[in-house]
Amino acid sequence: MRIRWWMRIRMWMGAASVAVALALTGCGSGDDAGSATDSGAGSAADEQAAVAPQGAAPNANKAEGGQAGAPVEFRKDDRAIIYTGSIAVRVDDVERAATRATSIATGAGGFVGGDKRSSDDSYTQATLTLRIPAGKFAGVVDELAGLGKQERRDINTEDVTEEALDLDARLATQRARVDSGRRLLAQAKTLSDLVMLESELAKREADLASLEAKKRRLDDLTALSTITVELLGPGATVPEDDDDATGFLAGLKGGWKALTATFVLLVTVLGALLPWLVALGIPALGGVWLYRRLRRPRPST
Repeated sequence: MRIRWWMRIRMWMGAASVAVALALTGCGSGDDAGSATDSGAGSAADEQAAVAPQGAAPNANKAEGGQAGAPVEFRKDDRAIIYTGSIAVRVDDVERAATRATSIATGAGGFVGGDKRSSDDSYTQATLTLRIPAGKFAGVVDELAGLGKQERRDINTEDVTEEALDLDARLATQRARVDSGRRLLAQAKTLSDLVMLESELAKREADLASLEAKKRRLDDLTALSTITVELLGPGATVPEDDDDATGFLAGLKGGWKALTATFVLLVTVLGALLPWLVALGIPALGGVWLYRRLRRPRPST
């Protein structure tokens, strides 16, 4: 009996030690970072480079005047910016212009992400989705505009520098938590400790994989800009971009479209019912006429 109570006490003590170790994981990672700094191996500079966004200068995270807590100053080249745009160009030969646009994209170090073309006797159009290095975005847009007569241009930018910095900091912290979890797993002595630490480590590795996927997606958007090129033939119409149109004219246009659509629907339904009305209506009318004729009183003789 005493042996069973002693085994239970050991199991409780083991579970309590694991809980304390998990709670102190963050502190342990901080102690590891402090010892690495004291060793003089330059880990502080490496950590700063890991937290800084891709392509940012090492001094981008330093405060102005070297004072802690001062606002961070970024140069234009240090910021993480997502460029997107669309352009419509009217050309004489759509196929030749599409080939030229592809050459412009590949020559700038990019590639074609999508290619959609349609043509008939009076309508010819090509829609190309180009991925271009961010540094050559403006130059490529100007070259594409030179393929013919520019009908429309729409350029958008989104500054995601703060998001990139926050994501890098979260990645560094999560990697430290994964490393500490692996060290604790290597030191597990009982089966219950092993199972608990394996579950915690799997959760931390899953969170790390999710953050790394977000980081790769953000790096792809900032490194390669997206340009949608509409190449219009002589008989093609300029695609309208009136998703955000408001005002009286926009309402009038929307109401007219709804009215015409309703009229077309009614005419379609009437056309579908007309054969049935003819096929069933004529016999019905004949039956009514015959019924009334038979019931008509005959004149007395």
